[in-house]
Amino acid sequence: MARKKKSKFQKLTIVMAVLMALITLLAILIPVLQGLNVF
Repeated sequence: MARKKKSKFQKLTIVMAVLMALITLLAILIPVLQGLNVF
């Protein structure tokens, strides 16, 4: 049971890390794209 809980927590951590990476990329890309008048 503890193993199941741990794997679920690890999966959640990975999902959170991916979301943080996407948010960071957007935070960097949006001003750049606006500067290039793409948006």
